[in-house]
Amino acid sequence: MRMRKKPNLVPRMEKCERVLERDPARMRGSWLKEYREFSQLHLELGCGKGRFTAEMARENPEVLFVAVERVPDAMVVAMERVCAMELNNVRFLDFDAAGCQEIFSPGEVDRIYINFPDPWLKKKQFKRRLTAPSFLKIYKEILKDSGEIWFKTDNVPLFQWSKEQFEGQGWELLQVTDDLHANGPTGVMTDYEAKFYDQGMPINRLVAKRPGDA
Repeated sequence: MRMRKKPNLVPRMEKCERVLERDPARMRGSWLKEYREFSQLHLELGCGKGRFTAEMARENPEVLFVAVERVPDAMVVAMERVCAMELNNVRFLDFDAAGCQEIFSPGEVDRIYINFPDPWLKKKQFKRRLTAPSFLKIYKEILKDSGEIWFKTDNVPLFQWSKEQFEGQGWELLQVTDDLHANGPTGVMTDYEAKFYDQGMPINRLVAKRPGDA
């Protein structure tokens, strides 16, 4: 389903200019040097309307959150959310995850969040999944030695397939569950996740720890 076109998109984004990084490539290797008040760098791929982004940033003021979103009509809502909460530890980017190595240097990122990505259901589209081997190689390069990927999805086939890809690439899987909220709400939810929870839909989640270098 396409998101409804937001009215006055450009002026709305301009009002939130302080949280938008228009030239992220210039920051490569310097994120925590530029923002010295933060001790960790976390990357979220596909932040949507930013509920998860804003809540995580509020709960972790020592962390710099870099939130990626390719849909401007979603990103502007996330930006407004962050600005309304007066958070100073979030920066938004519009770029493709395949270009992460142009934005982050090797070992620069502490953690990556992949929440409810497009499942790309057709077999010929599997390579576009954010947990495909080609992407996992990119994540391995930009993550620190102890870095992790936190992955959530409501799509069972995608979750099972993703586990196979992680294991095949040597990632250590932790906290694997096919019903994250079985005993009540757990952790910070995305907007989609909150709707799924209200509908009684189970959420799949895992943490994947970066493999060592061979």
